[in-house]
Amino acid sequence: MTQPLVSIVCLCYRQASFVQEAFESVWAQTYPNIELIVVDDGSPDDSAEKIYKLLKDYPEVPFLALPENVGNCRAFNMGLALCRGKYVIDLAADDVLLPERVEEGVRALEQAGREFAVHFSDVEYINPHGKRLKTHYKRKACGTLAEEIPQGWVYADLLERYFICTPSMMMRRSVLEELRGYDEGLVYEDFDFWVRSARQWQYCFTDKVLVKKRILPGSWSSRQYKKGSRHLESTLRVCLKARRLNRSPREDEALGKRLSYEIRQAVRSGNLLIALKMLRLKREVWPVWLLDPMVSYLLKGALLFQKKEPRQIG
Repeated sequence: MTQPLVSIVCLCYRQASFVQEAFESVWAQTYPNIELIVVDDGSPDDSAEKIYKLLKDYPEVPFLALPENVGNCRAFNMGLALCRGKYVIDLAADDVLLPERVEEGVRALEQAGREFAVHFSDVEYINPHGKRLKTHYKRKACGTLAEEIPQGWVYADLLERYFICTPSMMMRRSVLEELRGYDEGLVYEDFDFWVRSARQWQYCFTDKVLVKKRILPGSWSSRQYKKGSRHLESTLRVCLKARRLNRSPREDEALGKRLSYEIRQAVRSGNLLIALKMLRLKREVWPVWLLDPMVSYLLKGALLFQKKEPRQIG
């Protein structure tokens, strides 16, 4: 196997308690040809100070200590601009790479060929103290997967449902550059990257746990469906992109199913204006929208909201 350079961009925001473990997981990789780039996104805690101390013996590691928070997408793009590797990993400073993560990813992508943009794997969820919670994919008692994981051309699958755990991904840098990195107009990156990359390239999967993802109280994922969250607005923008990229009834159906899920979340969290915009888009891609029982639920809620906020609905 060839050993192309792999760039790991470690993004930190208020993760001072965990960043050392993240760095150590990079330095413990079985794969030798790695560069680490670190970005602190204006953390209000002592993350930057701790990173400076951890890197004092590694002067070759670029460290961007941003003076203010610019958001995950822009912060990653700033790190990406410093990458020289053929492949890139986006590592949150509270997550952990298992020792063979990079080696497994390089092997899979080198064997798969240039038409493959992303490698992903199973993930183990851990609590703040590092205790195992569960794996991302359901497994039988014997340890084998309980479901078939899509790979290859996965555009429609990614439209329909979340099945990839984002920290497990290794991406081809040339693809990231062709896509101009993450969309900085969004508050989160993965769904948009999946849609834009899977339209043109394939994905490959390794049936191993190669990453540990830490679940923290108050994390972004725990707040994404709260009332007033900007997460749903970003999701709507990605769905509009997908509408333009779709090429078949199967893909429109997949987008319709995704919209059904997101509309339900928007209604339950009280984000009715976004729900209504999503419903309009769903009517364009899914002609049988009237058969969805969730629609009547949405319209009743929207009617009540309209009585309270008549000027905002027009």
